Amino acid sequence: MSVHARKRHQTLIRLSVAAIVLWALVLISGLFQPRVDNSHPLMGQPVLNDFAQTRPEASLIRFTMADDRYTLERTASGWAMQESGGFPIRRDRLAALASGLESLTYGERRTAAPEKLDQIGLGAPSESGAGVLIEVFDQAGTAQHAILAGRKGDYLYVRAPDETQTYRAYGSLPPFYNRRAWLDFEIIDIEASAIRSFRLTDSTGRTAYFARPTGGDARSFTTAPPYQALDVASRLALSTTALAISRFAPLDAKRQDSLTTPPLARHISETFDGLEVDLQAYREPDGLWVTLRAVEAGEGARRAQAINEKAEGWAFKLSSYDWQDFTPAIASLVVNPEPSSEAPDE
Repeated sequence: MSVHARKRHQTLIRLSVAAIVLWALVLISGLFQPRVDNSHPLMGQPVLNDFAQTRPEASLIRFTMADDRYTLERTASGWAMQESGGFPIRRDRLAALASGLESLTYGERRTAAPEKLDQIGLGAPSESGAGVLIEVFDQAGTAQHAILAGRKGDYLYVRAPDETQTYRAYGSLPPFYNRRAWLDFEIIDIEASAIRSFRLTDSTGRTAYFARPTGGDARSFTTAPPYQALDVASRLALSTTALAISRFAPLDAKRQDSLTTPPLARHISETFDGLEVDLQAYREPDGLWVTLRAVEAGEGARRAQAINEKAEGWAFKLSSYDWQDFTPAIASLVVNPEPSSEAPDE
């Protein structure tokens, strides 16, 4: 072995020995380091004590966040969202909440430092923190239970509203940061392929009618009698409006009689098998809203009846993008926006 090779071999041996010694020191220091005991007397106990007994008396459940608050309220017709005019909430979410609150138990103790509460989603909402205050009230308005809840990743954490000691919680709760997730918006379900035609009246009062043949794709919509003289400007834009009802996704709801402005536009969709959905659009001070009414020919008009049972008397808030899909100017859909004659509105 050459001198150079021997020196390199000796250097490798020294480095290997140093690495082994360092690893041993780390292992020994870990063995002698005091363990942090996160156990506590509440561990395994229900987070909401006696909730199983008081659950039948619950009349109102309030969620308070730094930037929003919503309230689930028991009414004569079932549980509803107070801030949405009493619009019905999803029964599956309510059942998941009730069973979740009943079975939620304390896990390991976590931080009690006020400056670290937001790191696990438990900052006080009254101080712009990330936590959610969940309160349960009985019919007399008396608070039965109150807990601050928060999420970090896949874990759920809780603490008492008047304490900074936090705990990991075992169990599950439905999403509670967004009240939209509670509203029962399973109102209408129309496949894009089922839509045959639509009639649009825009904010200027002009009307046009568009249709596609049976088996046509999304871009096969074109002007239909008595508007066949109009040429389509953009088939993509036209298909977006034609199929808008298949993407109906409300953000909120309120009573229709609380609308304060007249309708600005009207969009009537018709399916190949005879279902019509008449949508009217409103620009309100508090956002962009629509109303729905379905019509179906024949004695077995069950789909229209099902839609109207959920939609009648209500207005639905849409995002600006979705609202614009229902309310484009006809001049943006056709090349020659001034036909020689137009049929009167139906």
